[in-house]
Amino acid sequence: MGVGVGKLSLLSTTDLAVLAESNSKCRKHSCWRSNATPFHHRKPISWSVLCGFMLFGVGLISLLTGHMASDLEWYSQRLVHRTLYSAVEGSYNAPIDVWKSQYSKYYYGCSERGRGYAPAVSERWSNGYLLIGTSGGLNQQRTGITDAVVVARILNATLVVPELDHHSFWKDDSDFVHIFDVDWFISRLAKDVTIVKRVPDKFMRSMEKPPYTMRVPRKSEPDYYLDQVLPILLRRQVVQLTKFDYRLANNLDDELQKLRCRVNFHALRFTKPIQELGQRIVMRMQKMAQRFIAVHLRFEPDMLAFSGCYFGGGEKEKRELGEIRKRWTTLPDLSPDGERKRGKCPFTPHEVGLMLRALGFSNDTYLYVASGEIYGGDETMQPLKDLFPNIYTKEMLADEELKPFLPFSSRLAAIDYVVCDESDVFVTNNNGNMAKILAGRRRYMGHKRTIRPNAKKLSTLLAERHQMDWDTFAKKVKSCQRGFMGEPDELRPGRGEFHEFPSSCVCKRPYVEEELGKEVYRPPKLGAVNLTKADSSLNGIRRRGRT
Repeated sequence: MGVGVGKLSLLSTTDLAVLAESNSKCRKHSCWRSNATPFHHRKPISWSVLCGFMLFGVGLISLLTGHMASDLEWYSQRLVHRTLYSAVEGSYNAPIDVWKSQYSKYYYGCSERGRGYAPAVSERWSNGYLLIGTSGGLNQQRTGITDAVVVARILNATLVVPELDHHSFWKDDSDFVHIFDVDWFISRLAKDVTIVKRVPDKFMRSMEKPPYTMRVPRKSEPDYYLDQVLPILLRRQVVQLTKFDYRLANNLDDELQKLRCRVNFHALRFTKPIQELGQRIVMRMQKMAQRFIAVHLRFEPDMLAFSGCYFGGGEKEKRELGEIRKRWTTLPDLSPDGERKRGKCPFTPHEVGLMLRALGFSNDTYLYVASGEIYGGDETMQPLKDLFPNIYTKEMLADEELKPFLPFSSRLAAIDYVVCDESDVFVTNNNGNMAKILAGRRRYMGHKRTIRPNAKKLSTLLAERHQMDWDTFAKKVKSCQRGFMGEPDELRPGRGEFHEFPSSCVCKRPYVEEELGKEVYRPPKLGAVNLTKADSSLNGIRRRGRT
């Protein structure tokens, strides 16, 4: 029997979410209906004529330029096959399956080398040795390692296995070999870059000066490395690049982007102990539930202090986070209200729970929570537990097995990474490094459902939730989250950071025909159609200094 839902000022939002569970299916789905003018009152549009002109234009451009004109093709296909995407921009008619995209099976990762791809330069004939010092936590370092391989390729250098950061906030003294399978890393990339574990001792003893150390600007173009780093490498033979995180431009030649994908999604494999424990935790979650959500909660005290946001904890919170914030002497004064309106504040566990319940996940859904120390502890987590009682963490599922990893934050983060990657749905409360890396990987692996809050819009909506009933709130949450659910049509060339949106490495199977509103696909005969064309602006990278 349905339960009437009053104003949120009379009952807590958490209670309303639980009460709304008993509503009928018809009532639950009514919030998806559009208030737009009925279609039969509108003047019909001749789609065939419009799309015919667009496809003719694409063909003409392809004929004249020799390119596929990918962006135009992408938009024209969305118009021609408009039933392929239920969520055409501005339309909110059809509900989205919160567990899985119905279009994911038509997309897959593609990062193969092109036909004209040159083999790796041997250690003997390379331009010198490149040393890399990464920066930050595990996933920030992961981006640095990925880009280090690409930079070594650009410079025709021999890459020395990168050094991990031991001095970040997490103070983890793990080395590369403790987290990643180093032999697999070297062999998997042998056709791209020559990688060695260390500079040969004989070579080091013969050097007149120590390795030259420098720090390149963030988002540096390949030309910067060729102009500023290569001459030093040729002269000194060993160059060390420090604080190496996001030091390479986002947009690169298509072959270099694919190399990024081969590094990040294939070569960086965790060590056997990390991988095995992560998989055991996954199996334990799957044994309890047919499918589960992994929620990555970045709600540690340092994270909150750095954000400059306020989370409702009164003077105690302001005092505690203010003291932590003093660790960073260069941080500007921020307006908590302003940061929240800009969507820069991480969601609280309660806000994540409300978003998930509003999207349609029931209270018997199983959640795996990946996190460090939650600020406020059990008191902060309780509202989320009220909404989703079946909450588990790695500490709950692998108590004794976890003990060898406890002193090492990066290894613990790697275990969480494995579980989050294997989850049916991945959810994050912010858009940090792990969220971006996993979002990109899950897109590459077939667009597994990945939900990230539309923080700018949802922050305003959450602040006003007490002024509306639950059904209205849920309807608005679903509307806000269009475009933030990990659907294939979110992946557009040039959008966002490449690590999060690896468009050069995602292919789709060609569309064949449409019958009675149902999509019919057949396996491609001549290979896949890539979602984006190569960036020709970097195709002519100079080969100066190459032997």
